[in-house]
Amino acid sequence: MSSFFGGETVSNLDSKTFEEKLTTTKDSVLIDVRTLAEFQEVRIPNSILIDIYAPDFFSRIEQLDKSKTYFIYCRSGSRSYAACQQMQKMGFKNVHNLRDGIIEWEGEIERG
Repeated sequence: MSSFFGGETVSNLDSKTFEEKLTTTKDSVLIDVRTLAEFQEVRIPNSILIDIYAPDFFSRIEQLDKSKTYFIYCRSGSRSYAACQQMQKMGFKNVHNLRDGIIEWEGEIERG
């Protein structure tokens, strides 16, 4: 399915599907695009913080292996959706958004 811009539409997954795909996909990478303060408060285990608001966001994303599958989340799903769109424009083929963010996440979390 194509979006208005001619690229692929973002894979928007609910919490259960996101967790299933994350745990069954070989070489998957989990990225949190929230701020450091949000990340330190609560996060999904084994996630990597790449703050979408940070000045080095694009350079850090560009360094990632495009052959891997990425699972992206934020608080409510909007920043991560935007990050997925950007990653697709940068040539990443396998990116998945946690549709409703960590606030609707039903899996394991870490605090502090």
